[in-house]
Amino acid sequence: MSVLHEIRAKGRQILPPVIGICLVGYFAYHAVQGDRGFRALLRLKHELAQAKALESALAAERAKLDLRVALLRPDRLDPDMLDERAHALLNFGTADELVILLPGGRDVGSRTAGAAGNN
Repeated sequence: MSVLHEIRAKGRQILPPVIGICLVGYFAYHAVQGDRGFRALLRLKHELAQAKALESALAAERAKLDLRVALLRPDRLDPDMLDERAHALLNFGTADELVILLPGGRDVGSRTAGAAGNN
């Protein structure tokens, strides 16, 4: 009976530190690997950086499109922009223009002064 009593006494001394170590290990693991842990924070920061880069690229594209739209407003119509849009929409060109067809359906018109008849 003294052996059983000694095991119980040592168990009572060892049990609190073992439970404490297990709790610390549990919380440390979840602080690093958990849904709101350190690795999740790094992943979210990376996604945020990608989203900001995409946002700045889209803002630059929007500014470019806003400028093109502003050039077609009736109160300050740009003749070059009107000519470009008329050529693109009507598929129309004059004899002194050289049209270069690019892949993807975009056309680049290059006006040449002495190129009449060189189609």
